[in-house]
Amino acid sequence: MDFVMPKHVTLKGDSIYDETWLTERIVENPGLLGLGDLDVRDRERRQPSAGRLDLLLSDPETDTRYEVEVQLGPTDESHLVRTIEYWDIERRRYPQYDHIAVLVAEDVTSRFLNVIGLFNQAIPLIAIQLRAVQVHDSLTLVATQILDLMPLGTEEEVGGQPVDRANWEDRASSESLSLCDRLVEMIAQVEPGMQLSYKKHYIGLSGPRGVRNFVTFYPRKKFIIVHFKIPFNTHTAKQVENSSLGELSYEQRGKSFRVRLYESDLEESHEVIEQLIEQARDHFGLG
Repeated sequence: MDFVMPKHVTLKGDSIYDETWLTERIVENPGLLGLGDLDVRDRERRQPSAGRLDLLLSDPETDTRYEVEVQLGPTDESHLVRTIEYWDIERRRYPQYDHIAVLVAEDVTSRFLNVIGLFNQAIPLIAIQLRAVQVHDSLTLVATQILDLMPLGTEEEVGGQPVDRANWEDRASSESLSLCDRLVEMIAQVEPGMQLSYKKHYIGLSGPRGVRNFVTFYPRKKFIIVHFKIPFNTHTAKQVENSSLGELSYEQRGKSFRVRLYESDLEESHEVIEQLIEQARDHFGLG
């Protein structure tokens, strides 16, 4: 098999592969950006007293919206300002959602990486370098996340309003709460003493050493959504993908693998679940 060195193709100034073409490719496959399984809610979204937002993407499971500004060539001041401006407009208009600003450019220069990093400390901002690469007669797009979200304290870490088990049984079901019980039994095998801690927006874990939310639960009527707090890696992603578990996406903000778990999964994917629990426990620092 012959080895072929891929060739970087500059899109800025190209009469065919222009910004419209690049935006269409993202619309066709939002997963190209590496932000998870997102929906396209709008394109060229008109902003009050401003311009148009290139793309509005959303995660239907987490109520998170991504305000995406696409730019050919190297990053510049105007695109950075527009990215933040459109993000601010959308979060003010729709405060019921979490909002993340995303700047996509062919070249995220070191100068602007420093500037974006400063904004990133106060604004949920992601910078993605999206380049076109030619191999033989084919053109492909390669996305690299240059700047991720600044890790912030989560609701789980600061507590949350306590509720009782009956509150969750009314909102979800006794069957899904039983699933949580069985999962906690598995967790206790690697971290003894863990028990469910019922909060208004999630169910966490507590034990002899206090709050230990390396796994959190979001019960529904017939299943539970489980967050395993593990840094993203392709090996774990493949494990989940090849199992019976329904992967929802990788949750960037909370650095968690999110899976949909039914009762049958406890038998069919028992080994994978055990491995996810152990990885989350070890990453949390309990191993």
